[in-house]
Amino acid sequence: MKLLSESEQEFPPIKVHRRTMRVIDGVHRLRAAQLRGQTDIAVRFFDGDREDAFVLSVAANTKHGLPLSRADRLAAAVRILGFHPEWSDRAIALVSGLSPRKVADIRRNHAGVADVTKVRVGIDGRARPVNRVQGRELAGELIRANPDASLRQIARAAGISPATVADVRDRLRKGHDPVPMKLRKETRRQDPPSGRPSGEVVLQGRRRPPADLIPVFEALCKDPSLRFSEAGRIVLRLFDSCAVATKQQNRILDSLPTHCRERVAELLLSYAEIWQGIAVELSDGRSVVSRQVI
Repeated sequence: MKLLSESEQEFPPIKVHRRTMRVIDGVHRLRAAQLRGQTDIAVRFFDGDREDAFVLSVAANTKHGLPLSRADRLAAAVRILGFHPEWSDRAIALVSGLSPRKVADIRRNHAGVADVTKVRVGIDGRARPVNRVQGRELAGELIRANPDASLRQIARAAGISPATVADVRDRLRKGHDPVPMKLRKETRRQDPPSGRPSGEVVLQGRRRPPADLIPVFEALCKDPSLRFSEAGRIVLRLFDSCAVATKQQNRILDSLPTHCRERVAELLLSYAEIWQGIAVELSDGRSVVSRQVI
């Protein structure tokens, strides 16, 4: 910050969400300008909604400036999936700074996120069906019902590309299945056996009523690996605060001053998303193994 304020170069414009006047990109430039004694700074306003302002802020921070931590990026991906479930894994990965595979894991690990839409919008802006098998099967039915329909007509109705429709038509003319066997096998491997995202079972199954969490917390407090490590003690202190807040939640709700309720709510939601991202990472055994190897 000090080096930035001492430089003589003119700062690029900062980005500000016009509706809320929050800085989307350029907080450090703004503070450096204040240290210089400047009374104004160049601004580019963003007129979209809060959700898109958040996406723009995450994208900016993953490309330059102070990089986001992994927990922040995980929490951001969860939040973006809530805003835009129709975005492809690669599109969300590009914004959040995660891998497409990790975004796919997060999508499966959160109820109400996976399988919400039948199509995914990619980086190129094109919409593609989530289940390519269903798209091909529907195209085959439409071609049989109306053999003279154009490729584009079938493509629009089935939600697939004209090139895929052409391949389906060619396979039908040869008497083949409109869906290649390899694609069917890949789809079967990807589908969760329970009929819902597998990660949803993992995370949902661990949610318990507050009263049932007390024995879990007490057991963790007796665990030497947590009690005698710095990271473990931090976790236990945080859980202790959560337990107190759970017991006193009615008192907290009744006693908080009106003027700070909105800011407290914003902090709670933001920290909840960060914890949710950490929970996703802890549930992913592969990330734990890779971190130990590193």
